[in-house]
Amino acid sequence: MAIIISSNGGKAVKIEKSSFEKEDYLQQYIYENPESIPLYEIKEDIRLLILAREFPTNSGPIDAIGIDKYGELYIVETKLYANADKRRVIAQSLDYGAALWKHSNDFNEFLKILDQHTQKVFKLRTTEKISEFFELETEDVDAIFEKVRDNLNNGVFHFVVLMDKLDDRLKDLILYVNQNSQFDVYAVEFEYYKHDTYEIIIPKLFGTEVKKDIAVSTSGITRRKWTEELMLQDAKQRLSPDEFKGFEQIYAFSKQHASEIRFGTGAYGTFIPIFGTICERSLFTLSTDKRLIFNFEWMEKRLAELFKEKLETIGFSFLENYKESKPSVLPEEWLPKTSPFLHVIEELLS
Repeated sequence: MAIIISSNGGKAVKIEKSSFEKEDYLQQYIYENPESIPLYEIKEDIRLLILAREFPTNSGPIDAIGIDKYGELYIVETKLYANADKRRVIAQSLDYGAALWKHSNDFNEFLKILDQHTQKVFKLRTTEKISEFFELETEDVDAIFEKVRDNLNNGVFHFVVLMDKLDDRLKDLILYVNQNSQFDVYAVEFEYYKHDTYEIIIPKLFGTEVKKDIAVSTSGITRRKWTEELMLQDAKQRLSPDEFKGFEQIYAFSKQHASEIRFGTGAYGTFIPIFGTICERSLFTLSTDKRLIFNFEWMEKRLAELFKEKLETIGFSFLENYKESKPSVLPEEWLPKTSPFLHVIEELLS
């Protein structure tokens, strides 16, 4: 197919369809122009942020990993029609999904790898880039990461296959997979035209015929306004009696000593105490998904070092890159240390 380009109704030029010579060029184009993937046809307000290219996994590097403001993860794989391996692109994408799913066992390592990419490309941490791109407050970014963690744990991804040409068999396979799975596979066919220094891309999206609206899978991350009452109710439902007792103990201490307590807006009830005499941002976050998160990255260097040292004296341990992440622990680790942990906070306050 050809297209016609004119200037103010004159000097019409017929432009024949071109082709991408290399997959690497297509990958780079998507990385720099993620809006060319027409996800807005699935849900109008979706904007895709590509966080990493060549994300390493045990099954090989993923061409690109993206995220939207709902915490949904997108595994993007590019293939040229001329590639003899194109018929295996769905299996390859699913293989990457399985490999990425394994990162649910070490979420901090997953974030560390993303940070390496975002710092290299954007000169920003992943959290900072997400906050900038989607214009979100810190609490909303935390809610996004709650959803990302859930999606990793459950292996829920959106697979996006980008090709310069799709055949009917691949389209049929995508429809079959979408009809019979909890994840989604979308294919995007790029019609590519080149005229002088201009490039024209006409994207066509396939796979939306089966209606598994992203809004359904993201309903847990709508901007829910948590309150103390709602959070404690949620905690009582989700936590065991002993866990709830420890949760209440930390919250009661925070109410007594913090200068301010903020509540998250994500899928789980979260409280974020601010001890203003120590730090303008929170030392820790506790969520009804049972995680106690240490917010080292929010602290100035000396405070982070001191907090880490004191926590290590009561039995917590951290990786060398603790300052570049927000390590989290589950009740089996934090619950027996509840009283010593609060004593550490008291020491910092004094």
